[in-house]
Amino acid sequence: MDMTRFSADTRAEAVVSASRAEIWAVLTDPALVAEMTPFVRSISADGDHWRWELSGLKVLGVGVAPSFTELMVLDEPERIEFRHDPPEGEAERSGVEGWYALSEVEAGTRLVTSLEITLDLPLPRASGRAVRAAMKGMIDQMGERFSKNLLAHLDAAEVG
Repeated sequence: MDMTRFSADTRAEAVVSASRAEIWAVLTDPALVAEMTPFVRSISADGDHWRWELSGLKVLGVGVAPSFTELMVLDEPERIEFRHDPPEGEAERSGVEGWYALSEVEAGTRLVTSLEITLDLPLPRASGRAVRAAMKGMIDQMGERFSKNLLAHLDAAEVG
């Protein structure tokens, strides 16, 4: 079956009762990000590139274990951008584009994130609405659990 490209995105914002430096340290540590993010088996860094290995995901009954390479652009301490950037000559069937923005506020740090995940799946284009809904649910679950794990790691709370 031919592969069809599907995408889903999300955006989240929260004020966290931790310093920007503490949050920055977590978001720029690939091992910690992998440990705190559900469905992520590992993240390995090679300079500015992070290689993500995800565990088995199911999208409409189709099992996938995506891996992809992201170029990380760090503008300390305010912004982290990431975009899909596979090694030359390699075709990766998934990728993520997005950013984190961190700003100091009276109660701690405002953390805003936006990301779009893209997967090539052996499903017909006509299943797009259902696939995007399943992907969105998965992204939301990953975000909720990452947020909970981040707060626990920092011994912090969401405020405001």
